[in-house]
Amino acid sequence: MTNHQVHHLLKKLHSLVIVYLMASGSLLLANTDKRYPNIVVILVDDMGYGDIGSYNSNSKIPTPHLDQLAKEGLKFTDAHASGPLCHVSRYGLITGRYPFRGQPHLWRKQPTIKADRPTIGSLLQGRGYHTSMVGKWHLGFKEEGYDKPLTGGPADRGFHDYFGIRASTDIPPYFYIRDRKAVEPPSLKIKAKSTPGWTPIQGEFWRAGGIAPNLKLVEVLPRFTQEAIKVIETHGEKRKEKPLFLYLAYPAPHTPWLPTKEFKGKSKADLYGDFMMMVDANIGQVLEALKKQGMEKETLVIFSSDNGPVWYEQDVKRFDHDSSGGLRGMKADAWEAGHRMPFIVKWPGKVKAGTSSDQLISFVDLFSTFRAIVGNPSIKNAPKDSQSFLPELLGTTRKETKSRNSLVVKSGRSHYSVRKGNWKLITGLGSGGFSKPSRIQPKPGGPKGQLYNLKEDLGETNNLYLKHPEIVKSLEAELERILGMDA
Repeated sequence: MTNHQVHHLLKKLHSLVIVYLMASGSLLLANTDKRYPNIVVILVDDMGYGDIGSYNSNSKIPTPHLDQLAKEGLKFTDAHASGPLCHVSRYGLITGRYPFRGQPHLWRKQPTIKADRPTIGSLLQGRGYHTSMVGKWHLGFKEEGYDKPLTGGPADRGFHDYFGIRASTDIPPYFYIRDRKAVEPPSLKIKAKSTPGWTPIQGEFWRAGGIAPNLKLVEVLPRFTQEAIKVIETHGEKRKEKPLFLYLAYPAPHTPWLPTKEFKGKSKADLYGDFMMMVDANIGQVLEALKKQGMEKETLVIFSSDNGPVWYEQDVKRFDHDSSGGLRGMKADAWEAGHRMPFIVKWPGKVKAGTSSDQLISFVDLFSTFRAIVGNPSIKNAPKDSQSFLPELLGTTRKETKSRNSLVVKSGRSHYSVRKGNWKLITGLGSGGFSKPSRIQPKPGGPKGQLYNLKEDLGETNNLYLKHPEIVKSLEAELERILGMDA
């Protein structure tokens, strides 16, 4: 074989490799990038699909920074939290596993992620990232007194440093944690608060309990923003040779709704809308910090919310603001509003700006997507529920490389929902969550569950359970298969 023939053959092989990598979502391995991208995941709390202007043109809440992020990135319209409640959603996001495989509900008593379980943090640590977390953990610590180390949290599950709180800002005790230590123990007491004119779990609501002397609930959101900016600035000054992974988990706009003076009365959705405006502004500060440090062009930013809103039908009527954006239900529900989330990805030079995708994705897919970005390293106990959507980000998805075609979500109280294509089965009647009625007993000869064609009926108003028994049976089999997986 002549030198010319060898060169031609090598060139052909190189082209075939590029085609394969594009199909598998590992194109980054074949390019000339000298380093992996910085990754910033911003997760807000209890925000609805219809709160952001880019998802709901009729929203009564101005969200200029998130709208701009959508203009500069890719907007997913069929993205789902791994569960419709705070702790289960976060378990799936961090571990890449469906939360019903673990015990995230035990977060008050113990760490809920086992020490040998890989996380998105430990995955990226293993590829040379500096990993930081700021904000709400809600996945448990080993608590043996606040004068002793709080183990089993972020600092022991893949993050080099952590500043945050153990759960929500309406669940005591209220105190900050840095790495494994309470910054100040919750040695004082705070009385419960509620707001007239709202339900008991809305408004300026928090529960009575212990609180650290220098912690003020109204200051938690801006404090987390400043801590996140500090992480970015420190990285820009000292660690530029390493990529950064920052997981910023805001405990807002979850209750208590505590907008500061500059935001009060600025939205048309009362306290909730004002607080959501404040959240948007704080996210804007974080994005601006990336620009100031010259990190914007080399950073993958992902934004979403952990579950649906606490926003009732009477709130929609009162303020003409649909926090669920036309979806049925709210937080905790098996219906779409419980877990279908805004999901925006910005990645300059990789993700095409101003685009939208209807690809079905789940929070559990972050693990495999990050894994593909950093070269698919071998991982012990890698989660089987997680599927990479990197091809969708890079615009290289083909029909045969679609990442996910089925999805399982367990509601806050009872029902499972299972998706396959446009069809969705809910394994019971009622919301399965906070919307009333949560459960309805089947009537003789009536449907035992709910079946919806989401392409034709995204609002889940027409139950087709009795009309399509063959589809019910197929979805039940898919659910059984997934629940039976050793994952």
